[in-house]
Formats: sequence, structure tokens, C-alpha cells
Amino acid sequence: MYSKLSDIWHQLSNEWGIMRIPRNHYLEKLVRKKHNGSVKVVTGVRRCGKSYLLFEIFRDHLREAGVPDEQVIELALDEDENVRYRDPSELSAFLNERIVDREKQHYVLLDEVQLAISREEMRNPDVPTRLYGILNGLLRRGNVDVYVTGSNSKMLSSDVRTEFWGRGDEVEVRPLSFSEYYAFAGGERAAAYEDYVLFGGMPRVALTSDDEDKLSYLQSLFALVYFRDIVERYEIGLPDVLAAITDDLCSSVGSLTNANKISKSLGSVRGARGTAVSVDTVSSYLSHLTESFLFSEAKRYDVKGKRYFDYPSKYYCVDVGLRNARLSLRQQEETHIMENIVYNELVHRGFAVDVGAIEISGKNAEGKRTRKSCEIDFVANKGSERIYIQSAPSMEDETKADQKLRPLLGVNDFFRKVVVSKTLARPWTDGSGVLHIGIYDFLTDGSAI
Repeated sequence: MYSKLSDIWHQLSNEWGIMRIPRNHYLEKLVRKKHNGSVKVVTGVRRCGKSYLLFEIFRDHLREAGVPDEQVIELALDEDENVRYRDPSELSAFLNERIVDREKQHYVLLDEVQLAISREEMRNPDVPTRLYGILNGLLRRGNVDVYVTGSNSKMLSSDVRTEFWGRGDEVEVRPLSFSEYYAFAGGERAAAYEDYVLFGGMPRVALTSDDEDKLSYLQSLFALVYFRDIVERYEIGLPDVLAAITDDLCSSVGSLTNANKISKSLGSVRGARGTAVSVDTVSSYLSHLTESFLFSEAKRYDVKGKRYFDYPSKYYCVDVGLRNARLSLRQQEETHIMENIVYNELVHRGFAVDVGAIEISGKNAEGKRTRKSCEIDFVANKGSERIYIQSAPSMEDETKADQKLRPLLGVNDFFRKVVVSKTLARPWTDGSGVLHIGIYDFLTDGSAI
């Protein structure tokens, strides 16, 4: 029964047409990490394609490499028939029974492995997590390559370095980037972009033709998958507050906020009921939403002072379609949605992304010197590489163009400076060395910047 997981995925692929959407970006990462002596931890928001990547795409790679089926051990812990294996003892016995030939290379593929971590282990850091011991034990055999998926960064991602004793290697999978979506959808880039702006890149959505069905599916993910997971796993006492915070984050994408501000906002809404929402509660729920990969926090970075501010920060949704569906397609502010898409693209390309803050000197109408705090939308870092990026739907208005360019020109270093706007013009560099590029080229040409 367990060896038939790949056959099940093939059947689903034929029904949904998933095979038409390659995820080469992530497959290449997994292939590079084969046999590296680490547990490959595939993380990401639920329904973004982690299981399909592991049990279909990567499994096909193993077949093509000549690996016999009996040397691949597959188990999906979120399936009802496999509930017993959420017990670490049962899981260990299951794996040991199937790794019988120590002379042959085996591959272990486990789906939604966080379900084998008990609430007690999660709540109490002093309680050893048995799952990690089992996976580390597989590595010590020398002939086992381990791959697992998980949907919660606190239970897996943040523990990769510590719990796996330096032998954990994370691959975060995200919804389809625009380039992945466009490679599947085809047609005119501008038309594909407008669809992507509205419904995002969740794989199931890309395979659905009816707009009402897309919206219904995205809305159901919050109620039937994401909120249920968070409420059950963290034993949430105020699920309506969790929903309200989610709405606030979706509504304020691209705006600076923090737990205190959200707490005050919720207090004004819930005041008639006489129920206050503490800052600690909001802060805790924000952590749960980011740990579940629904949102990412971009902290403010003082470019000249080279330090981070404690608050406020910006939060971006992992998928703009999820954001829009949560708001029932209201609040379609082009500026904020485009900014969210640019942020997600940078993260997809492996950048660590902050919000830049910089003080600009100038003179007022009376000729007196002034200092003004300005914002750079993104400070993107990868290794020794840094890029300062401004996102703006239009640069035609001189006042708005100046607001975007002045912070970039105020940065006194030699890293690249880029403005991404909604234009069909070819990329060009102005006299100050700032690269101007259209959103379509930025999203489809990874070498453009």
C-alpha cells in the first residue's frame, strides 16, 4: 500500500493536469543536495506543491536515475490510513522493517512529518523531540538519504540547524512564481500578469479555468486548512482574533505595522463587546502566521546606520491570490499588490529582503537644512550581493518619481539600485546609474538585475 504513493500521485496528476507545471527550480535544489549526509527538509505553506515535488517530480527523477522501487520508502503522515505512524515508535519500526539491505542505497520520503511531533514536545523545548532522533539515526546508517516535508517553520525550519546537529538542509517551496505560472499559462505576458495579480500562483488555481472556482478554492484554504491547522496545533483560544489579524495583514500589505498597532486596531473593532486583545496575544498570533508560511516579515533596516529597528515591520502574503481572496477581491491597490509580488520574487530567487530606511538631507522653502526619513522598498541581500529596489506602478508623475529616486540616490555605496515599474519599455540605466526595468522583464528574466 505504501509503495503505491507515486501511483496515486500519477493518477491525481492526470486528473488535475499537474504534470504540465514543472518545478525545475526546486527539483534542481533537491538533486544538488542528494547524498550530502543531511536531512532534506522541504518546507512551505500547505497546498503550494511540496508533496507533489517530492512524491511525483523528485520520485520520477529517482526512477530515471535507475533507483529500484523497493529502495524508495514513501509515507504520507497526513493520510488517515497512516495515523498510527505519527507515533515515533511506530514510525521507527515502519522504516526499520523496510531498510533491510545495508549494502544498497535507500531513499526515505516522508510527507507532513511535523505530525509526528507531539504538542508536549513542541511546547516544551526541554523535552527531546523523538522524530529528530529517528531521522538522525537514519543518517548514521550511511546508506539512507532522507527527505521530509513540513508545513510549519517552528517545528522544522527553525530547528534544522540545532535539532539535526548541523545535518539538516532546508528547501523552502513557495507558490508558483510568475515565471513558473507564465511558462504554464502562456499567451501575452501582460494578460497573464493581470490574472496572476488577481488570483496568484497556488498550483491548483493555475489549473482551474473558472474564476469563481478559483476564488472559492482560495477562500476555503483559510477556513478548512490554514486556520484549522494553526488552531489545532497551537491550541488557539481566540480563533476570531486570528482571523481578524489575518484580515488586517492582508489589508495592510506593504504598510508598516506591529503588534501594538494591530492590538489597538482590533480593540477599536471589538470594543463594543468589551474584549481587549493584548499585545502579547497579537504578537503570538503573528508568529503563528509567519511560522505557517502564510506571511513573511520584512524588518526595517537603517541603511546608513547599518542596524535593524525593533519595529515597525512590513508583512507580505506568501501569495497575492490568497491575500485577495481573503478580502473577497476588495482593496485591489495596484501599488501594494505589485510590491508584494516583487517581494515574493526576490525571496524566490534566494534573497534575504529587508525594508530600507534612510535619512536624506535637504533644504526647506526658507533655505533651512532639514533631515527627512525616507524609505527604500527593498534591500535585497544574497551572499556579498546587495540590491536596493523601489517598486512603483508608474514613474510618469515627477513628484512620485522623485520620491522613489531620492532615497536610492542618497545611498552612498556602489551596490546596484533598481526601479521596477509597470512599463513595456526595455531596461535602461539613467544618468545616476539607476536601472529602470519593467515588471514583466523583472519577473521573467532572472538575469535582468
